[in-house]
Amino acid sequence: QVHLAESGGGSVQTGGSLRLSCAASGFTHSTNCMGWFRQAPGKEREAVATIYTGGGPTVYADSVKGRFTISQDNAQNTVFLQMNSLKPEDTATYYCAAMGIGGYCYPALEIDAYNYWGQGTQVTVSS
Repeated sequence: QVHLAESGGGSVQTGGSLRLSCAASGFTHSTNCMGWFRQAPGKEREAVATIYTGGGPTVYADSVKGRFTISQDNAQNTVFLQMNSLKPEDTATYYCAAMGIGGYCYPALEIDAYNYWGQGTQVTVSS
């Protein structure tokens, strides 16, 4: 019943920008912890950025600090990842994830804390 749908991926040159969207549905709680994770071929899945939709906080991986921004819409059912100054090493499949836990949740970067996952959207950064 819970569904996460990513969109906004594509191909961009080094230094360019992309904005990813994650539409969430089926959650019974008004707030959530959600995040973006990515996985490149031959590499482990890693956290990118996370957010508590009840008003923060946000957490960023060191590799994207200052370049990426996670945010949400007013209805708190969509999260975004604004990616600026993209680098070839950002190339990966980007996944939206949610904890789906009631009450306050801390948006940890630990992958195992997230229980629901989207199918992913491909981001390719070329030089």
